Amino acid sequence: MKQGRNANSTFLIVDAQSVKNADTAGQKAYDAGKKIPGIKRHIAVDTQGRPHAITVTTAEVTDRKGAREALERSQPNLKRVKSLLCDGGYIGEPFAQSVRAILGEPVTVQIAKRNERHTFNILPKRRVVERSFAWLEKNRRLWKNCERKLNTRLQFILLAFLVLLLKRL
Repeated sequence: MKQGRNANSTFLIVDAQSVKNADTAGQKAYDAGKKIPGIKRHIAVDTQGRPHAITVTTAEVTDRKGAREALERSQPNLKRVKSLLCDGGYIGEPFAQSVRAILGEPVTVQIAKRNERHTFNILPKRRVVERSFAWLEKNRRLWKNCERKLNTRLQFILLAFLVLLLKRL
């Protein structure tokens, strides 16, 4: 695989996605912001869409708390990260301070701001993480949460990303 200039992992893009539960799902919660009963997938990807931190939580967990959990789980692999790009759900200095505590002091947290007018425009670099979520949705098993345990759901997400990365070789 050809390595480009952006292939290093100094820049990560963080986001969360709510997924509906099926009747067989074991752990159920409600995301009041999106009005979805289910789970949330929290991922941090580089500029190529490769995952560096992933976690799965119940839907009532905030985006900030889920992102911190994902970064803590993958902390040993994130030593070269210098900057995180997040959307408005991650705004606030307490989140930025907790990220610096997890990843080290020189890490900056950038919040991508939306336009004040209600018009559609693509936020810079945000499409990369949305594309990664779309890649996950192509897997039939991941479009809805049918698992009884969150760890099983996490393993299926890791397996889906592994298949994607192997296809790129």
